[in-house]
Amino acid sequence: IFPEISDGAPNGGDSKKLRVEEAPPSRVIHIRKLPNEASEAEVIALGLPFGKVTNILTLKGKNQAFLEMGTEEAAVTMVNYYSKVTPLIRNIQVFIQYSNHKELKTDAANQRTQAVLQAVSAAQSPGSEVQEVLAAVSSPVLRIIIDNMFYPVTLDVLQQIFSKFGTVMKIITFTKNNQFQALLQFSDPVSAQQAKLALDGQNIYNSCCTLRIDFSKLVNLNVKYNNDKSRDYTRPELPAGDGQPSFDPTVAVAFSKDSSSLLGALNPLSAAAAAAAAAGRVALTGQTGSSGVLLVSNLNEEMVTPQSLFTLFGVYGDVQRVKILYNKKDSALIQMSESNQAQLAMSHLNGQKMYGKIIRVTLSKHQTVALPRDGLDDQGLTKDFANSPLHRFKKPGSKNFQNIFPPSATLHLSNIPQDVTEDDLRLLFSNTGGTVKAFKFFQDRKMALIQMSTVEEAIQALIDLHNYNMGGNQHLRVSFSKSTI
Repeated sequence: IFPEISDGAPNGGDSKKLRVEEAPPSRVIHIRKLPNEASEAEVIALGLPFGKVTNILTLKGKNQAFLEMGTEEAAVTMVNYYSKVTPLIRNIQVFIQYSNHKELKTDAANQRTQAVLQAVSAAQSPGSEVQEVLAAVSSPVLRIIIDNMFYPVTLDVLQQIFSKFGTVMKIITFTKNNQFQALLQFSDPVSAQQAKLALDGQNIYNSCCTLRIDFSKLVNLNVKYNNDKSRDYTRPELPAGDGQPSFDPTVAVAFSKDSSSLLGALNPLSAAAAAAAAAGRVALTGQTGSSGVLLVSNLNEEMVTPQSLFTLFGVYGDVQRVKILYNKKDSALIQMSESNQAQLAMSHLNGQKMYGKIIRVTLSKHQTVALPRDGLDDQGLTKDFANSPLHRFKKPGSKNFQNIFPPSATLHLSNIPQDVTEDDLRLLFSNTGGTVKAFKFFQDRKMALIQMSTVEEAIQALIDLHNYNMGGNQHLRVSFSKSTI
């Protein structure tokens, strides 16, 4: 073991010494300001919810430790999580950052550490030391808000999703501030922590019903009735009461980070539940809020044009008309050809950055976008794209329907002329103001993946270069990719 290993804070001392330079991501985590009596098991417990812990080195005299995670991805998740949630050991805040070391080299005499690691990793039953440690960190009760709610979400659906992470004991659902919310109690805090890490920001159904999860201040739920609004799975004898669901499933607040569907990723809905969801969808389309018109706000009014909005929103549906508002040029109305395309565009683009500003996308009350009256010049703020040759979804059964992905830093390029080289494409894309991180041709060289350094740069590149004339009347096609290079 290296007793003298340190990453810049010699003794975890005063706050002036805590300002150490940030190391790049590494699977080794440096933990400082540990309480004197902290055990190895308690340190390991900090990393356990994020993945396998493969090594630990504690520097007792320095109140420091190094924790090696199985993968860099697990370490990144851990550091990101504790940047938002204060890491505590014995109710004392500890400080977590990446180490300058890429791995922990410890000698064979370190068998006791390995034994502790194995014991703690195996100890996933309630009552174990890890459980006790994490109980001090978090509550077994999660507060769940469901955004972008196009289909009804039932108690059974919540129970089905969350029970993948542990025993769900109680659920209470309610509506607050026009949003459907739930409190869900696990049998132990570790399950709650793992469910939060895995599910926060995920979608229950494709492109909608987004979960926003945090810990509740409550540690125990008091459920009086077992019905559609609340359930105590430990007490099946409770009366049903007279409570009926009081939420409005048509309330939709757009807030989506991820387009994957949990019920696809975890377990498909039962046939009955799927039929109910489909019925819900059919019922919803006849109600208000089902228009195909979107209101987009917080646009960069110096930069935005109807054409740029047509190109970006056209990734998720066929844009018919775009109107930048004359009196409020940071807002625009966008008419899609179908209401489900509008919902898809909203779930993928709300909260994304376009021309340096985080845009907001919601459903509009308008049913159509009006064109300016004949003879009236609106300075090119309104544009009709109904007859555009660039619609991606006109052909029934088009492959484009299967290739709809959320904005990502990696773009899929197609229709590349044979004489165009990797250098040509790297130069073209770097001219959009971003940095090209990686590039890969497909075998036939007609298609390629190109990775920009951020999602915002990829959005910019797509707006600038989709339908770009590569010569010989061959126009480049650009889409977001689910792959990375």
